[in-house]
Amino acid sequence: MFKNILVNALVNLGDVVLTTSALALIKKNFPETRITMLVKSVVADAVIDNPVIDDVIVLNYKSKENSLKKMRELVKEIKKRDFDLAISFDRKLRPALLTFFAGIPRRVVPSKVFDDNKSRVTIFYTDVIEISHDLNKTLQAETYQEIIRKFFNISGHETPKFPKKSSKVAENLLKRLPATKFKIALCVKGTFPLKTWSKEYFAEVVQNLKKNLDSVAFFIVGAPNDRDYADEVIKEIGFEVENFCGETSLTDLAELFRRADLFITVDTGATHIAATTGVKMVTVYGCTSPDRWHPINKNAIALTSREPCCPCTKKICDEPLCLKNVKPAQVLDAIRNLGFGLE
Repeated sequence: MFKNILVNALVNLGDVVLTTSALALIKKNFPETRITMLVKSVVADAVIDNPVIDDVIVLNYKSKENSLKKMRELVKEIKKRDFDLAISFDRKLRPALLTFFAGIPRRVVPSKVFDDNKSRVTIFYTDVIEISHDLNKTLQAETYQEIIRKFFNISGHETPKFPKKSSKVAENLLKRLPATKFKIALCVKGTFPLKTWSKEYFAEVVQNLKKNLDSVAFFIVGAPNDRDYADEVIKEIGFEVENFCGETSLTDLAELFRRADLFITVDTGATHIAATTGVKMVTVYGCTSPDRWHPINKNAIALTSREPCCPCTKKICDEPLCLKNVKPAQVLDAIRNLGFGLE
């Protein structure tokens, strides 16, 4: 039915990765369909050369910028590509206006996707797909796929996809590590405090692994603005750990995960990139729930204390039990269950 689809995903990194499971479902059922994805510049590396995406439009804008000129230019760009369908994986106003004024004849949006609140933005769409399941008890990737299943009247489940590229950057970074039997990646900082496990807990886990594994090296990954915090964690650990924060593209990061033996992380976009590589991983959840955000990877273990107040929408809490009650011993037990011999 549809040959040329524009997909709007002006969302954060983790969600962009998860939406590719829905695109994989389209490609599986309609392999001749051309899919173009509209994304923010900071996540473009996750979709350029992605196996389920044919083309990418990058929207360069700052959150407080409201340039009508840029909007008009982008509307013209979208219009000239002659899309016959637009699918939105969020309910933001900007993509709704872009596809509406570009005159795309069919425009699809979910009734809910991140929360249960009603949105007036849906008036700009021709088709509103009813999402009836409990968002907090359903994997987010399944919510994205449900939009596709209902609109196209198809069935099935797919996993997120990520570009696979050779990376000299990853190779050179790993050369900074000593020659060891095991290489363990760490992501120590979430996007806000209630996603960030304590420095002391991370240090205890790393110190225990150093003591019990025959030969092991550690490195920390993250965004450029995570670098100072990572240095503080390294200081708490008390021995040499390489800090790679800000030194990789997203595809470089994926290649680091493919070469790692284990990844210990908090709930971040990097978690979902890592999941696409199949690396053994342990994820610590604070205010977010693994029922919704569990990495889709058979080698992944998710840990949460399941506090009565979780999941919550706060970014700061006076006493974050959700993080305090996931102990280092639980992480070490999970690592044992992944096949690492520890005392």
